[in-house]
Amino acid sequence: MTNEHYKSGFISIIGRPNVGKSTFMNRVIGQKIAIMSDKPQTTRNKIQGVYTTNDSQIVFIDTPGIHKPKHKLGDFMMKIAQNTLKEVDVIIFMINAEEGYGRGDEFIIERLKQTKTPVFLVINKIDQIHPDELFPLIEQYKALYPFQEVVPISALQGNNIDTLLQQLTGYLPEGPQYYPADQVTDHPERFIISELIREKVLHLTREEIPHSVAVVIESIERRDEGAIYVSAVIMVERDSQKGIIIGKQGKMLKEVGQRARADIEALLGSRVFLELWVKVQKDWRNKLSQLRDFGFREDEY
Repeated sequence: MTNEHYKSGFISIIGRPNVGKSTFMNRVIGQKIAIMSDKPQTTRNKIQGVYTTNDSQIVFIDTPGIHKPKHKLGDFMMKIAQNTLKEVDVIIFMINAEEGYGRGDEFIIERLKQTKTPVFLVINKIDQIHPDELFPLIEQYKALYPFQEVVPISALQGNNIDTLLQQLTGYLPEGPQYYPADQVTDHPERFIISELIREKVLHLTREEIPHSVAVVIESIERRDEGAIYVSAVIMVERDSQKGIIIGKQGKMLKEVGQRARADIEALLGSRVFLELWVKVQKDWRNKLSQLRDFGFREDEY
């Protein structure tokens, strides 16, 4: 730490599903810690990304997209998203410039009115619209809520990210450096590895497999030769989903494994041997005991 007036704090990122919250997090942190998919509802747990400079440390909390729950897992995700509003120094309300205002935004803004925390309106994906469309969009949202700041960005291309970080730092209190400068997340390796595997399943199966997928890491072993051996189980709700993930002659599962292994090796900086299994656990998203087994613990939030 090089500054006696060091600033630090916690910032929550909220928004409708699929506005680019995880892409933003990965752009800022410079490392893949939040899984990305073009399907909504990819993020399930609070993923904390840590951004550290000589003068400040921002701890980002990426939440599930706020939406109307349809099952117990959805209830759990909503509880996480709403609780984070109470425990942070700044809230980023992120919207998708291309999609514009939607009913989900109305739902979120009503919840923002119940908090005294400063709220930034961050308009993502500005590279997808004509500049002339931006001003009317800003005016529409400003008429609905007194945002502290409005910052247009492109998380994918990196536009205006540095400006946003500077403005966020200005709202942080003086405080300690919570994490070492080289630490980018508070999640254990086991969690990130399971998320990387789940991301590959979502990417490769596209519309065939909905979000009824969980990945449980059964073991991670570091052996004498320096290689890391990972054994993981992909849980689905139906036999038909199991068949899709395994694929003809095991081709799909092999592809999931190859892609996930490359990301895991980049994360751990070691050679990785990845063993994947697929199991059916019927209706696991509606069973609290199953949710707890798969790492979704309400008492932690």
